[in-house]
Amino acid sequence: MTSPASDPSQASRHPRAVIVLLNVAHAVDHMFLLIFATAVVAIAADFGQASWQDLMPYTIGAFVLFGLGSLPAGRLGDLWGRRAMMLVFFFGMGASALLTALTQNAWQLAAALTVLGAFSSIYHPVGIPMLVQHADKPGFAIGVNGLVGNLGIAFAALITGFLVKWIGWRAAFVVPGLFAIACGVAFAILCPPEHMAPAKRKGGKAQVQLTPAMLVRTLTVMTVAAAISTLVFNFTTNGNSQLMAERFRGLVEDPAALGTLLAAVYAVASLTQVAVGYLIDRMPFKALQFWISLALVPVLVLAAFTQQWWFYAALLLVMVFVFGSIPFTDAMIVRYVDDGMRSRIAGLRLTVAFGMSSFAVWMLGPVVKQIGFEQALWLMAAVAAAKAGIVLLLPDERTAMQPAHA
Repeated sequence: MTSPASDPSQASRHPRAVIVLLNVAHAVDHMFLLIFATAVVAIAADFGQASWQDLMPYTIGAFVLFGLGSLPAGRLGDLWGRRAMMLVFFFGMGASALLTALTQNAWQLAAALTVLGAFSSIYHPVGIPMLVQHADKPGFAIGVNGLVGNLGIAFAALITGFLVKWIGWRAAFVVPGLFAIACGVAFAILCPPEHMAPAKRKGGKAQVQLTPAMLVRTLTVMTVAAAISTLVFNFTTNGNSQLMAERFRGLVEDPAALGTLLAAVYAVASLTQVAVGYLIDRMPFKALQFWISLALVPVLVLAAFTQQWWFYAALLLVMVFVFGSIPFTDAMIVRYVDDGMRSRIAGLRLTVAFGMSSFAVWMLGPVVKQIGFEQALWLMAAVAAAKAGIVLLLPDERTAMQPAHA
């Protein structure tokens, strides 16, 4: 069904330390975008806001730029160089986190988070293609990368909870910011220079050569499905801290304890991505992605009805399937798109997907304030069902591949 492309020009592999830093960068990317969501109650109190829901819409700029910035980031990654763009990522993330810690009101915070979102848009269209350009088993590599990225989400819940409790919300941005700058220094030292931009290199062909019509159809379905997945991802990861606080009220109310419980959910659920990445290298995309997407629907409904420890078990299942859906899009780009244009294709789909899903973050506070978390979870279940239906539109690789002589 597949025919791995030979790539003599890409014979050299990244040093192991560079692979580690590329994976750590994924954790940094996700962690930094969720520090605010974890610390929002403390920030709202410091800024004199009536409730955390009133402060959530100020994050819209970060998530809009997270999407819109992916397009130019991907283009620069292909045409200028992925190593250079990763250096911009590390130092930009660190500087913007420090800037966020200096803000004094909601509008300053909104501006700083928007800058953070712009730099965070670099990683997915640049870092992941750089990671997999030499990978023999890209599905597994993407699964491990996803695991590390979602451990960043776990650290956002864990570290932010403790830093807010012990020092204050500003430290929750300063400490990770300094860490990102240190990673940038290490990356500059350890990553060899690129002698040629990816778009100018030869080789790096897609694993599966689809006909042009099927490639367009596949990328369209992939983009729409990714947008819906990111909608659910952003709703859950940005809302889980406050959802946990609501469902555990009267039982566990300490921010650090709640952060630890949520971090445990993310850490365990993240392991799903390694398993899914392993299966991606061995199974057809369509069936695997459909059943993982469909399984999310009943567990979201279960989470809507449960409280305390039963809710905790339901939330774990929700995040297992939310995280399990993540590797598909990046693996599809490796499978169907040549390396020389992967960053641009990834940037295009991320612009659409994250641009649409930023709506979830903007509406999180107002929607929960209006209808509550129970009805909001029902709404997410309907969205997940729609995604499962869209996945059925993916073509069958066995009938869509280019003839051998093409």
